[in-house]
Amino acid sequence: MTDTTETVFEELTGADEVSAVEARNGLRHMVSLSMTKIADGLIDPKLVLSWLTGALGVPAAITGLLVPIREAGALLPQILMAGRLQRMEQRKWFWVAGSVGQGLMAVVIVLAALTLTGMAAGLTIAAALAVFAVSRAACSVSYKDIQGKTVAKTRRGAVTGVAGSVSALAVLAFAALLIFGVGQEKGPVIVAIGLAAALWIGAAALFATLDEKPSEDRDAPAIDLTPLKEDAQFRRFIATRGALTVTALAPPYFVLLGDGQSALQALGALVLASSAASFLSSYIWGRLADRSSRWVLALSGFIAAGFMALAVVADVMGWAGPVWVIPVILFGLMIAYHGVRQGRSTYLVDMAPKDTRSSYAALANTAIGTLLLIVGALGGALAALGPQIALIGFAALSVLGGVLALGLDEVERT
Repeated sequence: MTDTTETVFEELTGADEVSAVEARNGLRHMVSLSMTKIADGLIDPKLVLSWLTGALGVPAAITGLLVPIREAGALLPQILMAGRLQRMEQRKWFWVAGSVGQGLMAVVIVLAALTLTGMAAGLTIAAALAVFAVSRAACSVSYKDIQGKTVAKTRRGAVTGVAGSVSALAVLAFAALLIFGVGQEKGPVIVAIGLAAALWIGAAALFATLDEKPSEDRDAPAIDLTPLKEDAQFRRFIATRGALTVTALAPPYFVLLGDGQSALQALGALVLASSAASFLSSYIWGRLADRSSRWVLALSGFIAAGFMALAVVADVMGWAGPVWVIPVILFGLMIAYHGVRQGRSTYLVDMAPKDTRSSYAALANTAIGTLLLIVGALGGALAALGPQIALIGFAALSVLGGVLALGLDEVERT
């Protein structure tokens, strides 16, 4: 069994002569991440929760808060968590607690959907999502540290890439069911959220079996700003990642270019495009990131800018009428988006010193949470002039992100 585990891990990552411990840990990472990424797709606030709250008669004002609660809540608290994490001997328990928290909050959402309607349902779901987001922050701030301790360089991108592709296939099937009618009733959607809860709790149980050596770097201030002050490459990485946040913010503006689609169909097409792009590209981007994550970031930025510009041209020239045009262009953008995700994750883990990795991750994610709000507000202001103007502005920032990425150090071979 040990030989089989090593062989499978080596085939998936392209590694040579890995230890049995690393192979077991790597496969546990892949399975755990696949489970949580599938769960993410099943409870996606942009589609699933927004649709569910609409079906429950929740006021639109509360529904509109779901995505900001999820995004900001998962990023901004991380700087407050990093010090507590670094004082732990085994950091995997931080991730386990976060995964369990997400699962329990999914259960609360299921119970709210079964027993409440209107304002009561909306407030309960929003409150559960806030706790869910903080639990997700715990997973995010701890994961890069844990991965850095349990999986070696040159295979970390492959680990997350495999999880991205596997989970995308499951979410792709779910998105198709939503579009073609199964999701028009509350029952299947509630069942999907219940399945997400089970996946998070199951992933926590599996992740708890990681073979993680006790950490020696257990002295840390409550809030450590040292990396931001002293590491110029880290500041450049934050600027690069900040500019490339537009790859996450642009898809809704693609939907606005589409013509004649219902809201559910448009959002379903967005999930389909994202899932298909993730399935086809995550593993490839992950392997490329293990060679040079800075080049993955640069290429992703330039590719994203190209597809944003293509969408604008298609709309201006009147080519966007057919129902398939915008989703096809959106698919290209989502390929680039998943490249950004793989590149930024691998670069940060490989760049950060092992004894301050949690501080680097927390600072980066908190900074990006703030930049997301700023760039999102900029996009909203530009959108007042039309979605084409917003996409032109986003394309310019995406090119800037690609240029900044070219100035980053190579970290995979050091």
